[in-house]
Amino acid sequence: MVKEIERAGLPVVHVCTVVPISLTVGANKIIPAVAIPHPLGDPEVSMEEEKLLRKEIIKRAIKALETEISEQTVFEE
Repeated sequence: MVKEIERAGLPVVHVCTVVPISLTVGANKIIPAVAIPHPLGDPEVSMEEEKLLRKEIIKRAIKALETEISEQTVFEE
């Protein structure tokens, strides 16, 4: 799905929990997420900490959208 959206001319960032799968399917801009059942959060931390975690993931995704790349790139923390 990511590749088709990019072919339509829309930039895409794939936020995922299993980076090797994203690399295999050909996603170009990849943001590692937290865990399979909770990709954008962590129920083990306080609500305030979880909001900060979510905000950080979204910030990385926006930065990835703005970044020109020439090959598949994983945007780590």
